Amino acid sequence: MSVRILAATTGRILRQLRHDKRTVALLVVVPNVLLTLVYFMYVDQPTPPGQPTVFDRVALIMLGFFPFIIMFLVTSIAMLRERTTGTLERLLTTPLGKIDLLFGYGIAFGLAGAVQAAIASVVTYWVFDLDTAGSVWLVVMIAAINAVLAVALGLFCSAFARTEFQAMQFMPIVVAPQLLLCGLFVPRGEMAGWLQAISDVLPLSYAVEALQEVGANAEPTGTMWRDAAIVAGATVLALVLAAATLRRRSD
Repeated sequence: MSVRILAATTGRILRQLRHDKRTVALLVVVPNVLLTLVYFMYVDQPTPPGQPTVFDRVALIMLGFFPFIIMFLVTSIAMLRERTTGTLERLLTTPLGKIDLLFGYGIAFGLAGAVQAAIASVVTYWVFDLDTAGSVWLVVMIAAINAVLAVALGLFCSAFARTEFQAMQFMPIVVAPQLLLCGLFVPRGEMAGWLQAISDVLPLSYAVEALQEVGANAEPTGTMWRDAAIVAGATVLALVLAAATLRRRSD
């Protein structure tokens, strides 16, 4: 993998993203609108003494989950377009390799996810008064890792889609189970054994646990770093699988 080619690929993707105003709006505006809805849903909910508010608990996880949802959708469709328009086929006739392309996507959209998470965190912490024991920058870091994971999964899933509609059909397959089993609605330890087993192999479960560690502890914990490493490892594995299944064009 060439650093020069990787940097050029990342720059190309970032330039394309910058000129796509609808996607920029999706990345920046939509999460803050949704967080506003979450705030007004839970702002008046009673909270037991000494416990975090419902909004603090839910919004913290949403800050990590929104980049995952949006980046999965954007990446899977973007890669599908590159394949169906013939752009990918032309790119792969150059010295650009599959790994360069996929890691370029991962870095570019990971940076976009970090910016998205940073803006959403500013709004949530300083406008809606989100309270966590740990640093906001740890939340942004975990959200950025989630974004790169979503990019990797989006690249992998896009190989099995021929149309944008088919790409969107992977959302309920890949995203919904992770949302339901990540521990947001029911603690993972209280789930049925077979549900816990499924949750244990879903990377978003570890991302949520890492965010919960930030919410409860003033300093980074070993569990948080372990969970972040698991999510990062799942990202690398997804990128390798995406490289193995990447096709030049849709048939």
